[in-house]
Amino acid sequence: MNKPSNTCAALLAAAALGGCAGGNWQADGPLYRCEHGIEFRVKFIDDSVLLEGPGGRDVLQRDAGGEGPQQTVYSNPRMRAEFGLGASGREAVLRYPLLPLVARCVRD
Repeated sequence: MNKPSNTCAALLAAAALGGCAGGNWQADGPLYRCEHGIEFRVKFIDDSVLLEGPGGRDVLQRDAGGEGPQQTVYSNPRMRAEFGLGASGREAVLRYPLLPLVARCVRD
């Protein structure tokens, strides 16, 4: 029996956890495209964000962190999202600590 690679297993686990695996869907908010084929849309609402992709929705609450006013950090027990990264502020990072998986993303 062949075992899946760590990256493949991590992506499958992320999708099973309601992560934001790539694909086509309709949602509000800017689209982020990430490493490992992950895509999601994000909607910022007060001190939380709604991440939406074909694998489902995740609500993350504002968290401490970020370097400067441009960078914001949100988390829930399954993931941590950092927005406003890079020189343009269009980059983000998703961290799935239970997998472990880190995906670097860019807003379209």
